[in-house]
Amino acid sequence: MSDLRTQALDDFRRRCKEQGLAFTFQRQVIYEAVVDSREHPTPEWIYEQVRQRIPSISFGTIYKNVKTFLDSGVLKEVTLHHGSLRLESNMTPHHHLVCSSCKAIFDIEESAVAPVQLPKTKLPAGFSIKQCRVEFVGLCRSCQTARRKRSEANSGVIRRRR
Repeated sequence: MSDLRTQALDDFRRRCKEQGLAFTFQRQVIYEAVVDSREHPTPEWIYEQVRQRIPSISFGTIYKNVKTFLDSGVLKEVTLHHGSLRLESNMTPHHHLVCSSCKAIFDIEESAVAPVQLPKTKLPAGFSIKQCRVEFVGLCRSCQTARRKRSEANSGVIRRRR
């Protein structure tokens, strides 16, 4: 087991204890699926991974535990506006690049983005900011290449019709 994975599981155990959550085998396997993912997985993807180790587990159990992890701060939701729940175990402050075509999400270090400032006078009365997330939306390299190829193919089709 790699040092990073061991450290992530140790952090998970600590956060569970701090939040008063029982550290169970099922929860560990669910968390491991998130940590082992190099993406920002959906609950459905986590379910497929966990079923390989615990065939009898239900999707409801996965979803209930994911919700518990989110509510207690053991995991974070990547974005509220992505169209589907996406999770991550990276608890260090960072931001995201999101491909508007394939919905891939890439982490970028917090230091790569100039500090975002919002004057308190611009906030609605009584609004309290807890966190700032910056999300850059664009096209990843794969989607740009695919779009360019489609465009070239369509241009070729149009030329042949003339």
